[in-house]
Amino acid sequence: MAVRAVRGAIQIAANDKKSIKNGVIKLITTIVENNKLVINDIISIIFSQTSDLDAMNPASALRSIGFSNTPLFCTKEPDISGSMEKVIRVMITAESSVSLVPVYLEGARNLRPDLNSK
Repeated sequence: MAVRAVRGAIQIAANDKKSIKNGVIKLITTIVENNKLVINDIISIIFSQTSDLDAMNPASALRSIGFSNTPLFCTKEPDISGSMEKVIRVMITAESSVSLVPVYLEGARNLRPDLNSK
């Protein structure tokens, strides 16, 4: 199997623990399901989040559903004037025999309109 990476993002409704946790879980489970990934095939996950989301760390949200052995890393998204607010982005590196399909949810679909033209 080859090592591949897949990107994704979700716009979170509110800066509170519940919204962040639900958003992270929705994003990761959608990526995993859409790409038929197995948790043991995931090598690592990198999150970034906009500075207006500070109520919860995305890695903590993901650990709550069983990603206890997966290396997780979080960072702050750069503050760029005019950037979309309340966004969590992710890059998952995994072993897979097929190309992986990115997932952009909620308002974050506007970050990659080319993926939503189907």
